[in-house]
Amino acid sequence: MILAIETILVVVALWTAAAGLVQFRRGLTFHQAALYAPLKILFRISDREIDAARRAEPPVIYVVWHRSRLDPALMLSLLPEDTLHILDEESAQSHLIEPWRALARTITFNAHHVFVSRRLVRRLKGNGRLAVYMPDDTDPDVKTFRLFRAVARIAIKAEARVVPIFIARGGFLPATSVHALPPATVEELIARSGKEDMRASQALFERMIEARGETAAIED
Repeated sequence: MILAIETILVVVALWTAAAGLVQFRRGLTFHQAALYAPLKILFRISDREIDAARRAEPPVIYVVWHRSRLDPALMLSLLPEDTLHILDEESAQSHLIEPWRALARTITFNAHHVFVSRRLVRRLKGNGRLAVYMPDDTDPDVKTFRLFRAVARIAIKAEARVVPIFIARGGFLPATSVHALPPATVEELIARSGKEDMRASQALFERMIEARGETAAIED
């Protein structure tokens, strides 16, 4: 019995120390760090690039390639705690990420209604932050591409900058890398393309593809 108690105390002490270190390095709350630390160790996560994403001045939309059920848990841990996370119905109902949902406010995304854009625009204009999760599809169908149109429209109306995030993995028991591109408005993305007639949704989509391209080598 005494040995079991001592073992538990050692585990708690190590967990607390790991959480404290992560909290200090990444600027997280202790609650975020406590839930994130085991993930960081287990999945060998490289997360330095998230620092710049966290510092992005609001209004800002974090647009995340949603590749696994783990991704919302990572983002709930790593993004500023005042971020509103828009989860798909499967993620919202997943018991896997239930402990992480307490880290920030979440709402459930209904694919049939896309987004309640007025509400989200108002939140962004009040120096808000959103995290939206896009299906992992580099050749989206019409229904999926509606999401890019909706996010681009909200970003333009709220004059918000967009931060693409891609979580790369590779191999067996892979190292994981959280990759983020610098923030930019949709207008800046269109201007950078050199195509004045480029649609806002296409500019956003190409920026998201760019985030994947810069990490392709990690997954080879």
